[in-house]
Amino acid sequence: MIRKVDHIGIAVSNIQESLKIWKDLFGFDVFGKETVEEEGIVLAFLKKEGVPPIELIAALDEDSPIKKFLEKRGEGIHHICFEVDDIETALESVKEKGVRLIHEEARKGAEGSQIAFIHPKSVNGVLVELKEKKRFDLK
Repeated sequence: MIRKVDHIGIAVSNIQESLKIWKDLFGFDVFGKETVEEEGIVLAFLKKEGVPPIELIAALDEDSPIKKFLEKRGEGIHHICFEVDDIETALESVKEKGVRLIHEEARKGAEGSQIAFIHPKSVNGVLVELKEKKRFDLK
Protein backbone atom coordinates (compact mmCIF):
# COMPACT_ATOMS: atom_id res chain seq x y z
CA MET A 1 0.00 0.00 0.00
CA ILE A 2 2.60 2.62 1.05
CA ARG A 3 5.38 3.43 -1.41
CA LYS A 4 7.28 6.06 0.59
CA VAL A 5 7.02 9.16 2.74
CA ASP A 6 5.85 11.77 0.26
CA HIS A 7 6.27 14.79 2.54
CA ILE A 8 5.93 16.18 6.03
CA GLY A 9 3.35 18.97 6.36
CA ILE A 10 4.09 21.88 8.68
CA ALA A 11 1.44 24.47 9.58
CA VAL A 12 2.86 28.01 9.55
CA SER A 13 1.48 31.48 10.14
CA ASN A 14 3.52 33.16 7.41
CA ILE A 15 4.85 31.33 4.34
CA GLN A 16 7.49 33.93 3.46
CA GLU A 17 9.01 34.06 6.96
CA SER A 18 8.96 30.27 7.19
CA LEU A 19 10.61 29.83 3.79
CA LYS A 20 13.50 31.97 4.99
CA ILE A 21 13.95 29.79 8.09
CA TRP A 22 13.96 26.49 6.18
CA LYS A 23 16.18 27.84 3.41
CA ASP A 24 18.71 29.70 5.59
CA LEU A 25 18.87 27.29 8.52
CA PHE A 26 18.72 23.93 6.76
CA GLY A 27 19.51 24.65 3.11
CA PHE A 28 16.17 23.54 1.64
CA ASP A 29 15.28 24.72 -1.88
CA VAL A 30 11.80 25.86 -2.89
CA PHE A 31 10.48 23.75 -5.75
CA GLY A 32 6.93 25.01 -5.92
CA LYS A 33 4.09 27.04 -4.47
CA GLU A 34 0.38 26.43 -4.88
CA THR A 35 -2.96 27.70 -3.64
CA VAL A 36 -5.67 25.11 -3.04
CA GLU A 37 -8.84 27.22 -2.92
CA GLU A 38 -11.08 24.25 -2.02
CA GLU A 39 -9.12 23.71 1.20
CA GLY A 40 -8.41 27.39 1.92
CA ILE A 41 -4.64 26.89 2.00
CA VAL A 42 -1.44 28.18 0.48
CA LEU A 43 1.43 25.70 0.11
CA ALA A 44 5.18 25.97 -0.41
CA PHE A 45 7.16 22.85 -1.28
CA LEU A 46 10.75 22.45 -0.10
CA LYS A 47 13.34 19.84 -1.01
CA LYS A 48 16.84 18.82 -0.03
CA GLU A 49 18.67 15.77 -1.30
CA GLY A 50 18.28 12.73 0.92
CA VAL A 51 15.47 14.23 3.02
CA PRO A 52 11.69 13.83 2.60
CA PRO A 53 10.17 17.01 1.15
CA ILE A 54 8.64 19.57 3.48
CA GLU A 55 5.26 21.15 2.73
CA LEU A 56 4.65 24.48 4.46
CA ILE A 57 0.93 25.15 4.86
CA ALA A 58 -0.64 28.53 5.63
CA ALA A 59 -4.26 29.64 5.80
CA LEU A 60 -5.72 31.39 2.79
CA ASP A 61 -8.62 32.85 4.76
CA GLU A 62 -10.29 32.91 8.17
CA ASP A 63 -12.41 29.80 7.43
CA SER A 64 -9.40 27.61 6.57
CA PRO A 65 -8.91 24.41 8.59
CA ILE A 66 -5.24 25.44 8.93
CA LYS A 67 -6.30 28.73 10.55
CA LYS A 68 -8.25 26.72 13.12
CA PHE A 69 -5.29 24.34 13.60
CA LEU A 70 -2.93 27.27 14.19
CA GLU A 71 -5.31 28.88 16.69
CA LYS A 72 -5.67 25.62 18.62
CA ARG A 73 -2.12 24.20 18.44
CA GLY A 74 0.15 26.88 17.00
CA GLU A 75 2.78 26.33 14.34
CA GLY A 76 4.31 22.90 13.95
CA ILE A 77 3.99 19.51 12.36
CA HIS A 78 0.55 19.12 10.88
CA HIS A 79 0.73 15.73 9.13
CA ILE A 80 2.83 13.07 7.51
CA CYS A 81 1.97 12.06 3.96
CA PHE A 82 2.49 8.65 2.45
CA GLU A 83 2.46 8.09 -1.29
CA VAL A 84 0.29 5.17 -2.38
CA ASP A 85 -0.07 3.51 -5.78
CA ASP A 86 -3.86 3.55 -5.77
CA ILE A 87 -5.77 5.80 -3.37
CA GLU A 88 -9.05 3.89 -3.75
CA THR A 89 -7.41 0.58 -2.87
CA ALA A 90 -5.58 2.19 0.06
CA LEU A 91 -8.81 3.68 1.42
CA GLU A 92 -10.61 0.33 1.10
CA SER A 93 -7.77 -1.40 2.91
CA VAL A 94 -7.80 0.96 5.91
CA LYS A 95 -11.62 0.99 6.04
CA GLU A 96 -11.63 -2.82 6.22
CA LYS A 97 -9.34 -2.56 9.24
CA GLY A 98 -11.81 -0.26 11.01
CA VAL A 99 -9.66 2.85 10.72
CA ARG A 100 -11.47 6.15 11.17
CA LEU A 101 -11.15 8.42 8.13
CA ILE A 102 -11.58 12.15 7.77
CA HIS A 103 -12.25 11.68 4.05
CA GLU A 104 -14.19 8.57 3.07
CA GLU A 105 -13.40 9.28 -0.59
CA ALA A 106 -10.36 10.74 -2.30
CA ARG A 107 -10.39 14.44 -3.09
CA LYS A 108 -8.32 16.83 -5.16
CA GLY A 109 -4.97 17.73 -3.63
CA ALA A 110 -1.96 19.78 -4.66
CA GLU A 111 -0.20 19.13 -7.96
CA GLY A 112 -3.24 17.32 -9.39
CA SER A 113 -2.97 14.52 -6.85
CA GLN A 114 -5.77 12.59 -5.14
CA ILE A 115 -5.65 12.67 -1.32
CA ALA A 116 -7.47 11.50 1.78
CA PHE A 117 -6.73 11.86 5.49
CA ILE A 118 -6.83 9.26 8.23
CA HIS A 119 -8.10 10.58 11.56
CA PRO A 120 -5.34 11.06 14.15
CA LYS A 121 -7.31 9.08 16.76
CA SER A 122 -6.70 5.96 14.65
CA VAL A 123 -2.94 6.52 14.29
CA ASN A 124 -1.45 7.42 17.68
CA GLY A 125 -2.49 11.08 17.42
CA VAL A 126 -0.80 11.64 14.03
CA LEU A 127 -2.76 13.08 11.12
CA VAL A 128 -1.88 10.88 8.13
CA GLU A 129 -2.42 11.85 4.52
CA LEU A 130 -2.58 9.26 1.76
CA LYS A 131 -1.64 10.62 -1.66
CA GLU A 132 -1.83 9.19 -5.15
CA LYS A 133 0.24 11.32 -7.48
CA LYS A 134 -1.28 12.55 -10.70
CA ARG A 135 -1.01 9.98 -13.45
CA PHE A 136 -0.06 11.19 -16.86
CA ASP A 137 -1.58 9.57 -19.93
CA LEU A 138 1.33 8.98 -22.28
CA LYS A 139 -0.52 8.51 -25.56
